[in-house]
Amino acid sequence: MIRSLAALVAVLGSLLAPAAAQQGQGSRRSSPDTPRSECLAMANAGPRATPISLRRAATATDEVAITYAGHSTYFIDTPEGVRIATDYSGDYQIGRLPDVVTMNRAHSTHYTLSPDPRIPHVLHGWGENGQPAKIAERIGDVFIRNVTTDIRRFYGDNSGSDMIKDGNSIFIFEVAGLCIGHLGHLHVALDDSHFAAIGRLDIVMVPIDGTYTMSLDGVSEITRRLRASVVLPMHRFATPIEEFMQKIGKQFEVDLRNERTLKISRETLPGTPTVIILEGV
Repeated sequence: MIRSLAALVAVLGSLLAPAAAQQGQGSRRSSPDTPRSECLAMANAGPRATPISLRRAATATDEVAITYAGHSTYFIDTPEGVRIATDYSGDYQIGRLPDVVTMNRAHSTHYTLSPDPRIPHVLHGWGENGQPAKIAERIGDVFIRNVTTDIRRFYGDNSGSDMIKDGNSIFIFEVAGLCIGHLGHLHVALDDSHFAAIGRLDIVMVPIDGTYTMSLDGVSEITRRLRASVVLPMHRFATPIEEFMQKIGKQFEVDLRNERTLKISRETLPGTPTVIILEGV
C-alpha cells in the first residue's frame, strides 16, 4: 500500500513539475521591471500589428522637440521634460544642461571624460575590458538602448589594430511612440544583424561628411534601407545637400528649415520619407 502511494506521488510530481516550471518562466517573462523595446516589437510584428502602448501614443498630442546644437550633437526634449544630448562633448550647448548624454569613442568632439557632474546620466557608447556597451535604460518617459559597431582608431591612438571592436554605438531613443535613432560616428556598413537589432526607426540622425565617418555612398545605402520618415543630417562639413539627396534617391523629399528645432509627434510624421535640414546643419 505504501509503495503504491509513493508511486502515485512520484507520477503526480512528474506531471506537475513541468507546469510549475512553465508558470515560473511565464512570470519572469512578464515582469514589469524587464526593459522592453516597443520599436523592435513593431519591426518584428506584421504590418497591421502595433503594440497597445504605441497605439495610445499615436493618438496623443505630445510632441518631442529635436534641436540641432552642432557637429553630431542633437538635443532631444521629451514630453515629460527629459533632455538628452547626443555625441556629447560639452562644446555644443543650448539652454539648460541635459539630463542624459550619450557619447561615442571617435575623438574629442564626440565625447568627454569630464562631463559636468550635474548631468545625472552619462552613457558611453563603448565598453570596458574588451566588452561591448550594453545599454537598455528607462529614464523618465524615454527608453534608451544601443547597437554597437566597430570604429576606426583615431590617428592619435596608436595602440594596436586599425579598428576598435564595438567602439561606436547607434543609440535608439523610444519616446512618445517615436523610434529615434542616432548613427553616431559610423565607420562600417551595417549587416542584417545590425538592421534587425536596430528595428523600426521613425527618425534617424545620419552623418553625411563622406570622409571622417564613411563614404557618402555607404551612408546613403544605409539611409535608404532604414527608410525612416524623417532623416536629420549631421556631421556635414562641406557635403552639398544636393549630392546626398541625389544618392539616397527620389523616394526622399527635402525640407529646408529656418529654425534649429523640430517639434514632432507620431501624428505629424510626414507621409513621404523626408530629409529635414535644420538651421546650422
